[in-house]
Amino acid sequence: MADALFVVLRKVALSLSERALERIGTEVVEVAPILTDFEHSMKQIQGELSILHAFIGQNSSHRDGDKAFGAWLDQVRDVVHEVEDIVDEYAYLTAQAVDTSSFFKRKFHQIKNIGAWQKLPTQISQVEARIQRLSEMRNRYGIMVGQLERSNNLKQPSQLFMSDSAYLTDTSEVVGNVDEIARLTQWLLEEKQDRTLVAILGMGGLGKTTIASSVYKNQMIRRTFDCHAWVTLSQTYHAEELLREIINQLIDQRSIMANGFMTMNRLRLVEVIQSYLQDKKYMIVLDDIWDKDAWLFLNHALVRNNCGSKVLITTRRKDVSSLAVGSYVIELKTLKYAEAWELFCKKAFRASKENVCPENLISWAKEIVAKCQGLPLAIVTIGSILSYRELEEQVWKCFYNQLSWELANNPELNWISSVLNLSLSDLPSYLRSCFLYCSLYPEDYKIKRKQISKLWIAEGLVEERGDGTTMEELAECYLMELSQRSLLQVTERSTSGRARTFLMHDLMREVTSAIAKQEKFGVAYGDATTNQVVHEARRLSIQRGAKLLSSLATSRLRSFILFDTEVQPSWIYDIVSRFRLLRVLCLRFANIEQVPGVVTELYNLRYLDISHTKVKEIPASFRKLVNLQVLDLKFSSVEELPLEIMMLTNLRHLHVCKIQDPQERSLNCFCATKLYGNICHLKNLQALYTISVNINLVSELRNLTLMRSLGMLEVKQSYIEELWNSLTEMPNLSRLYISTCDINEVLNLNTLKLLPNLNLFWLAGKLEGGMLPQIFPEKLIQLKLDWSGLKKDPISSFSHMLNLVNLWLFGAYAGEQLTFCTGWFPKLKSLHLADMEHLNCIEIKDGTMKNLCLLELAGLRNLKVVPWGMKYIRTLDQMLLTDMSSGFIERLQGSDNHIVQHIHNIHNLDSSDSQAVNNIVYLPYLAKKFGPGAIKYASTKCDSSGS
Repeated sequence: MADALFVVLRKVALSLSERALERIGTEVVEVAPILTDFEHSMKQIQGELSILHAFIGQNSSHRDGDKAFGAWLDQVRDVVHEVEDIVDEYAYLTAQAVDTSSFFKRKFHQIKNIGAWQKLPTQISQVEARIQRLSEMRNRYGIMVGQLERSNNLKQPSQLFMSDSAYLTDTSEVVGNVDEIARLTQWLLEEKQDRTLVAILGMGGLGKTTIASSVYKNQMIRRTFDCHAWVTLSQTYHAEELLREIINQLIDQRSIMANGFMTMNRLRLVEVIQSYLQDKKYMIVLDDIWDKDAWLFLNHALVRNNCGSKVLITTRRKDVSSLAVGSYVIELKTLKYAEAWELFCKKAFRASKENVCPENLISWAKEIVAKCQGLPLAIVTIGSILSYRELEEQVWKCFYNQLSWELANNPELNWISSVLNLSLSDLPSYLRSCFLYCSLYPEDYKIKRKQISKLWIAEGLVEERGDGTTMEELAECYLMELSQRSLLQVTERSTSGRARTFLMHDLMREVTSAIAKQEKFGVAYGDATTNQVVHEARRLSIQRGAKLLSSLATSRLRSFILFDTEVQPSWIYDIVSRFRLLRVLCLRFANIEQVPGVVTELYNLRYLDISHTKVKEIPASFRKLVNLQVLDLKFSSVEELPLEIMMLTNLRHLHVCKIQDPQERSLNCFCATKLYGNICHLKNLQALYTISVNINLVSELRNLTLMRSLGMLEVKQSYIEELWNSLTEMPNLSRLYISTCDINEVLNLNTLKLLPNLNLFWLAGKLEGGMLPQIFPEKLIQLKLDWSGLKKDPISSFSHMLNLVNLWLFGAYAGEQLTFCTGWFPKLKSLHLADMEHLNCIEIKDGTMKNLCLLELAGLRNLKVVPWGMKYIRTLDQMLLTDMSSGFIERLQGSDNHIVQHIHNIHNLDSSDSQAVNNIVYLPYLAKKFGPGAIKYASTKCDSSGS
């Protein structure tokens, strides 16, 4: 529970730098006597906090059952939060005192805040006194704060009970995972001389132990081996005790007593097991392994004797499952709904002959099963409890409505939270706070990799390592580690294979949310469990019912994330005005037309998201947000940024993207946002799009050497040489979008160097001589060419791009035929061809595009014949047709229908039917890219544009 405080303490240390103390001493002359005492006090408390930091490092998680320690730790957390408030208030007041242009304004702010300055020394004294009392209290009550020796960490009885109960499950009650059990049985019976290590991987509660038990107790399998043993490791195990347990199951009791195994050390125990297994075909199950270290000594004990032995491990961690070399890993998934329903009925209605749900309970039973989201542990536990309840609708309705409370407070359901909480308590400190942050998202919300990474960084949850790895890359490593620990599920991957979205199981989210609320880390208001805001909460996400929130604490909040899009602008402006120490403000999809006035006073603000709003103007006073790292204005109504934006030297991501053509078929499908001033100052920028450029700006871009994603509109040929010189100074540039100023502007790119690290390139505009330049690197994954005016079939020029996954050619080619030859584009998954008026033939040879899933044809009115070779692409699942000729559609539905019979989804649309295009193409695209909230926003935009 203490892990979340690491970040706070680190921020304290950083904020109390000598430079900061010198600055306040020189800039605020009027309060110099106060500041002298304040500086001294801050240095003293910094020393105390360094000791607390060490303490927290030794106590990375709360010890279950130690109530005295838990209560004491809560008070430590309160003290650290108070110190953070003082430090942030100090930074805020300092900024107020120096960030004014005129002498009189500066004097006004100094006089206005003199009361706040005078309070700081008193607050420091109070905190020092509290730290002293905490130390005395620790000694008075004998509270242990050091890390317990692992040898003394005996397994908790609840852990033993949970694993034993799963082991003892009747195999006849196992539902689902039929294929997995069959595959596991096949591996265990496989005639293979070398010892084989098999792993079952999955989150807590998926039934890993139950499935392992079902095959372990299978008599046909047991008869195949000379001996067998089952041991449970869990998070806390004693190596010697584990080895003795294996010996106890392998060797008869008389030998154990006679040879004194109970007093042997670890090395001697390993030798005994080695000796016994030397010539035997054995099967050992190692249930619930949490780290690779446990395998290091077991690997030596379980000898490789070429007798065909098998070792089966169960684990929640992917790195542990990787011990099983090759393909001997079974990764369990949640049960399908039909399987979940069957299992639930077996448990809840076991008293009835056929385990049938009564008619009056079906609706509530289905709601309860849906809530379990296919997690066997939850289904079995809840079903078993309900089997003792009256079969009355009101009783079941009441249970469902209070299910979240039941999970947290009903002792009979503690099993569920205990199993899930084991994964959380196993997290290192740097991951724990990040995972708690994920609980602020709504139920079933697809967490975007890029968004959550930026939020973690803004909150200070990601610590820079100084080895050349960016914090964004490090945050992505955090996400992957959470997924490898079976805490987050990867729900979607990008074309390059990187995880794009993650999902937290709802029950895991409820357990985590309860812990986040208990530790005052954060509160998700309006979800199933929370209808009030804890006063001391540091972070708040409002998911629904915001207008019912009348009172809200102000001083301690650091993150405010609004998911409720129904609230009025006046409520938003009022509520935001109360949070002057915010670091994160997310108003995505909010119904506002202007930036709340208080925003420019939020000196500590790192992350500001007002995308998908009606905001039209960014005020010049934004210059005050000197700590801002992320400014997200995507799909707002902002058309230009003030000169003062160039003063935000800590900006890492600046997104100003407004779409005009949802289908992206026109040259100017995006609006160009004007950017004024010298962009050289923004040297920390990693992402910038989409902006209108000029000759001065393209020259200044060379200073942005950290750039990774860049989108530029209104590019002219006269800019190209200077622009490319700037781009070559960006070694990490991976995503590039370039669009010309109009359809008549011709770009000559023939003499330019390729940018070797690009994986996405979108080039819109006519090319010199209708020739394709040699600037496309082999590692390119996504390529889009718009209105290029190419005279020669470009497909052969792209055929060397073996990594290409997505290809768009919109109005890019003026010829009559495109040819896809055998072996080309082995990784291509989507192909989009549009608005090439002379194209009348697409030749697709057998063996090309073997992994193509989506084919889009739009505005190819001269194409009358369905490409014959489409029948070879058996992976093709979806075909989108927009504005195609009537002759093509007639042949598709008639004489050529046999060519496309294997394609399950074929949509024929007309762009004039904007509703159909939006529903099938545009809205799903937005939802996939920006989340479910984009649907409502985009629907409104589409309706207004359509009318």
